[in-house]
This record gives sequence, C-alpha cells and structure tokens, in this order.
Amino acid sequence: MWGMGRPPCRGPIRTLVSPATLEILQLSKHHQRQNVKSQDPTEFNTAAIMSKVRAGVGLDQIVKLIVGAGQASPSPPVGPALGSKGVKSMDFCKEFNARTAHITTGTPMPCRVVVRPDRSFTFDVRTPHTSWLLLNAADAPIKKGSRKGAGNPGHETVGTISLKHVYEIAKIKQTELRLSGLSLEGLCRSIIFQAKSIGINVVP
Repeated sequence: MWGMGRPPCRGPIRTLVSPATLEILQLSKHHQRQNVKSQDPTEFNTAAIMSKVRAGVGLDQIVKLIVGAGQASPSPPVGPALGSKGVKSMDFCKEFNARTAHITTGTPMPCRVVVRPDRSFTFDVRTPHTSWLLLNAADAPIKKGSRKGAGNPGHETVGTISLKHVYEIAKIKQTELRLSGLSLEGLCRSIIFQAKSIGINVVP
C-alpha cells in the first residue's frame, strides 16, 4: 500500500524545464560548438604531431659510417647509406678522401654525417677506435682478415704494448673534440683498462 498520498508514477520520469532555462541551455551549447570550430584542428591532434615526427619532417638525420682513410667510394656501405637520405655520395667521398689524405690509407675512420632537411650535409671524422689502435700497436695476430682481441681475457694474451704506446694512443684520442676536455692521465688509465679487457699486456 502506498497510503493515501499521490499514486506512484508508472511511466518515465520527465524533468520540467522552463522556457527561459531551455533558451539558456541552447545558447550555451551553441557557444561551445563555436569554440570547437574556431580551434586549430591540429592544435591538440597528438596523432598528427607524432606522424610528422615519424616522417622526419624538418629534422636532421644522422648517418654513422666507418670508412677507410682515402678509400671512400659510392659503393657500399657509403653509397646506399647516404643515397637513402637523398645525399650525393660522390660529394661526400671527395671531401672525406681529401680530409683523410694525410692518414695511412685504409685506416678505419669512424664518421658521423648530419643530413639536413634540404639534403645538404656536414660530417666530422673521428679517430680510429681505441681497440683498433691497441691491437695494431700490439701486432695482434690477424684472423679472418682483421686483428682480434682475446676470446678469454685474463687467460689468453694476444700481444704486449708499453706505456709509451698507451701515451701515444691517448694523444691521438685527445685530438677528438668530444675528448679534448679529458686529461692525458685519465685517457691513459682508460686505455690501459681497455687493453687488458682484450688480452693485451701493458709493460713499463
């Protein structure tokens, strides 16, 4: 029994809104629609922004190579690596070979190429890897066309170098801009540690 009051409502409940309130709500919705239309459609479009980033629009591209001094040519790996970025590999080869003309031919030189959005490029040539310098100084045996470090350092030795070799290698590495701030002593310690890690003994 519901008592003597108003009988229960058996149909859907309707909320009564006065004409004045309804007009205010309609104006508010219209104002919101106008604000949405006035916004830049890509302003908060994360997908569009990420798509541009993935496409590399307006971004520099980095190509890392190891090329023999004086031996750069359009053949692999130089040609395909730079050609895929829209760079004329012959232009790079001429400049690279000119820059490395004073170095023993064939010395493996790490190179970092920065390709601009307009396909122009700059590059810097770095010194050979420390391991390569150490293995050559120690006259390590050649296996499969190149000198290899010990497979089991601490139990196997591939050569011996002196502290003079370490010092000369440190001076070579210090010519790199990114390492120029390090002391020769610090570089020598690092080189000695790396020598031992590839099976090279260091003697006074």
